[in-house]
Amino acid sequence: MAYLGEDTPKLGFGMMRLPEFEENGEKTIDIEQVKQMADEFMAAGFTYFDTAHSYHGGRSEMAVRDAIAGRFPRESYQIATKMPAWMAKDAEEAKAMFTTSLERMGTGYIDFYLLHNMGDERSAAFDKFGVWDYLEEQKEKGLIKHLGFSMHANAETLKQILDGHPELEFVQLQINYADLDNPSVDARRCYEVARAYGKPVIIMEPVKGGSLAHLPDHIARIFKEAAPHASEASWALRYAASLDGLVTVLSGMSDIEQMRENIATMTGLEPLSADEEAVIEKVRAALEKQPSIDCTDCKYCLDTCPEHIAIPTILSQLNIILRYDDQVRARGGYAWIPEPARASQCTQCGACEDTCPQHISVMEEMKNAVELLEV
Repeated sequence: MAYLGEDTPKLGFGMMRLPEFEENGEKTIDIEQVKQMADEFMAAGFTYFDTAHSYHGGRSEMAVRDAIAGRFPRESYQIATKMPAWMAKDAEEAKAMFTTSLERMGTGYIDFYLLHNMGDERSAAFDKFGVWDYLEEQKEKGLIKHLGFSMHANAETLKQILDGHPELEFVQLQINYADLDNPSVDARRCYEVARAYGKPVIIMEPVKGGSLAHLPDHIARIFKEAAPHASEASWALRYAASLDGLVTVLSGMSDIEQMRENIATMTGLEPLSADEEAVIEKVRAALEKQPSIDCTDCKYCLDTCPEHIAIPTILSQLNIILRYDDQVRARGGYAWIPEPARASQCTQCGACEDTCPQHISVMEEMKNAVELLEV
């Protein structure tokens, strides 16, 4: 029996980082380039577009209308978007996110609708605001074809969500070869849980936000020696797409050249061979030897910090700089941390260091974070 998404082409157009230009002092999506990207994507036989209520402040969903919905037959493509109910102040605002998304995109219905970034305290908003029953009603009306969720939490959290809501049809997870055993991502165990529960998987961050497309030179050389003409990004995409039980693999594409490179990689896709898997393992081992802060994301520091600083998240962004030499991605991740929880709020009280089982010099790392990430 075929599973949901088995026949979906395995490259999805992630619309979180669309090309922009500045106009009258404000950033505007380059819709003409997005149209060209959509044209080449569809012409190559790919059909899955992924956006969210909050991407580009809602302008990403409007780009769906202008570049896709108004230009292609509805049955020729699949649209996914997401509801971040935890951003809403009340139930009315949360539920309005759904209708607003439909209006912005003009697609008539949504193929894959996701509860956005579930886990931790964010999951409570979907219960508090009655989102579950509301979305089931929309599904019964035919406005949602398939209902699932995205998540950046650990395998235990994933089990809790799936046990509590077996009606969810799929899950979107961060999976890439570098994050398999990363305690803050828990990619390997999350994938195994999804497979055990029989839930098809949509993969996000297969290139780790671009970090795996620009590896340190001595590590990139491993790939070059194995396949001189293959890009580092192509190895990451092919690794993700070689996994079983996938709906698709999302790539957040920012310009037409990225689109063309990804299409070339994923057209006529061949799963990794045993020799290629060995190359990936060699690269993973080399990345593990890179300097890093030994945070295991145990969160003990969060229980003791009087300022409620997002210490594990901050340390993970510093590790992106240490391991991948990717300050742009690290700053981008840091920008999502609310200002009251940023490193500059650290009072150097030392409570975190008293409870850290890894004996990390947290106070010093907070100083480093201010210098490297708060620009």
